[in-house]
Amino acid sequence: MQLFENLKKAFTKEQYNAQQAQEMAHLYSWGPVIFQVCRLMIKYGILDLLHDHREGLSQAQIAEATGLSEYAVKCLLEASLTTHIVLIDPDTNQYRLAKTGWFLLRDAMIRADIDFNHDVNYEGWFLLDKALEEGRPAGLKHFGDWPTIYEGLSSLPEDVQKSWFSFDHYYSDHSFDEALEIISANKTQHLLDVGGNTGRFAMRCVEYNPVIEVTICDLPQQIGLMQKATAGKPGSDRIHGVGMNILDETNAFPTDKRYDVIWMSQFLDCFSEVQIVSILRRAAAILDKDSRIYIMETLWDRQDYVPAAMSLTMTSLYFTALANGNSKMYNTDDMVRLIKEAGLEVETIHDRIGNGGHSILVCKK
Repeated sequence: MQLFENLKKAFTKEQYNAQQAQEMAHLYSWGPVIFQVCRLMIKYGILDLLHDHREGLSQAQIAEATGLSEYAVKCLLEASLTTHIVLIDPDTNQYRLAKTGWFLLRDAMIRADIDFNHDVNYEGWFLLDKALEEGRPAGLKHFGDWPTIYEGLSSLPEDVQKSWFSFDHYYSDHSFDEALEIISANKTQHLLDVGGNTGRFAMRCVEYNPVIEVTICDLPQQIGLMQKATAGKPGSDRIHGVGMNILDETNAFPTDKRYDVIWMSQFLDCFSEVQIVSILRRAAAILDKDSRIYIMETLWDRQDYVPAAMSLTMTSLYFTALANGNSKMYNTDDMVRLIKEAGLEVETIHDRIGNGGHSILVCKK
């Protein structure tokens, strides 16, 4: 397996002594409730209060400010103290924000992850074992009777949709400008955005390039969301939609024009290996010698930091339990193998796109 240097150091030898390893195991065993403590310390504004009062606050002051009972505040503070979210002055019994608490409060990625995991995943992960055993998203059933989350995305409760899209957009939006610089080297006039979702990348394309035409290929219900999201915005007349079930192997990609670029952003991780090969083969069928497929993915083995790799491997289990039961966040070896199986070759790989976690694999026939 290919691993970036920091990951190689972390994943090929022990990181903890016995005492540290035992502490980590204890944290894992209480992981679900620790997660809820973090979430509620944010929800009730306790971390905000401690951030704004660097000198510290007493339990009674926090209870008065939040409207919670002293019992509720004491439970949350003591749990936060033992998980290094807050600190206490033993002389005054006043609480202060610890560094971990600051990151829970201020790190935008962590906040997106918390909302996504609570609103979308938390209940569904209770059936992770069934999903792994049966190869289907068993945890999706508490939202609706759909084969995958994608058919039901437009019907999910509003707060769930908000957290799902915030998570998805956070991990993609920061990469768009750099991605467009890479794509522009191909003198792109016509771009096919496969799995274009609500059209955020398409809008950036038409803003960036005054002549580019973008066609989004996605499920019909997603095309409807895209049209609603882009309606009336400058350049939206150069964004077109083709509604189709991409998983249906009888559905060929559109050939109404020659596409310089076929773009797939955070898309192939939504599918199994067999499905990825099918999608790429149909994409390859409309390529010529000068056109390219650009695949942007957060490949977990190409991350610079262990927390990033961990977040991605955990996201794989969202796909298992709730999304479709058979996809994941892939590593480089697996993705390149599937690309070759589809009759394509990787021309180059661009790493550290956006916030640093994305890679773009440029593929040709």
